[in-house]
Amino acid sequence: MIEPMTLARPYARAIFDFARSDDSLMPWQSTLDTLALAVEDSRVAAALANPSQTSAERAQVLSGLLGDDISESTSYLLEVMAENDRLSLLPEVAQLYSDLRTQLEAMARVEVTSAFDVTDEQTQSLSAYMQDVLQCAVTISTETDPALIGGAVIRAGDQVIDGSVRGRLNKLSAALTP
Repeated sequence: MIEPMTLARPYARAIFDFARSDDSLMPWQSTLDTLALAVEDSRVAAALANPSQTSAERAQVLSGLLGDDISESTSYLLEVMAENDRLSLLPEVAQLYSDLRTQLEAMARVEVTSAFDVTDEQTQSLSAYMQDVLQCAVTISTETDPALIGGAVIRAGDQVIDGSVRGRLNKLSAALTP
């Protein structure tokens, strides 16, 4: 079975290329985020999965959620994705589009998972440090996970810095196990 991200990639790339040429990167991001949230709603997902609906009717379900502000290009995207039975991929399309936009803007997304709440001062300090390391602007999102016991895990793209107590204990356990 093909991974959803693999199936979503051509749609994200096409939307991104169109948005760049049309100078509408942010409006498309907003639209895709809204559509992604919509298809994750159980009622909308059920309506989209209804086998008695045509692809045009499935596209209309999402078009209706966007209201009168829907652009012609968004309508066309929904029609194409509905015809190919790919509307369920909208969350992946939104994520990949966001990644492409971030790359274009020379920004890195840094995810920090900490055992305790991260203060604004710590976030600013970490942001400055990661900008130096990655040589680009960064956006930081934080999450709290008490299971880490102490410390933090920092993810930036495919790089992971595990400074958690849980990570250290796992390494120690692996080293002591024959």
